[in-house]
Amino acid sequence: MPDTAVALLLNAIVIGTGATLVMDAWAILRKRLLGVPALDYGLVGRWLAWLPRGRLCHHPIAASPPVRGERGIGWIAHYLTGIVFAAILLGLWGLDWAHHPTLAPALIVGIGSVAAPFLLMQPAMGAGIAASRTPRPNVARVHSLVTHAVFGLGLYVAGWVVSLVAN
Repeated sequence: MPDTAVALLLNAIVIGTGATLVMDAWAILRKRLLGVPALDYGLVGRWLAWLPRGRLCHHPIAASPPVRGERGIGWIAHYLTGIVFAAILLGLWGLDWAHHPTLAPALIVGIGSVAAPFLLMQPAMGAGIAASRTPRPNVARVHSLVTHAVFGLGLYVAGWVVSLVAN
């Protein structure tokens, strides 16, 4: 693997993990201050575990039978997804972004990442496109947008930390 690919992969792992940690810290803070429960990553793991069994959509996912190890599967997928979006950021703005991070690209990728739950996860888990089948769709949408903006901020903060360590 060429040095650039290794550097991109390592930076994506560190930045994506850091940004996901920031997002998780936000979820804890949001729960304590606003009483908004965090996403149950066990349900994400359940959805993923049902995919190889030929089931993409659930109505709702909570009604589908549990799968052994779903919580671990969900949490691993959560962090891998953060790493993938960090790799997208670095792929679009270049590895130099990790040495001199700027806020705008991180927010673009972070807020843009809300397309994944709006168009894939929520519909497949029975919540409809952009949470349209939830009791309060607009509230759910705002929470998703804010959470993904926080993830974008986390991309920037993690990039900034990486740049300090690298320099």
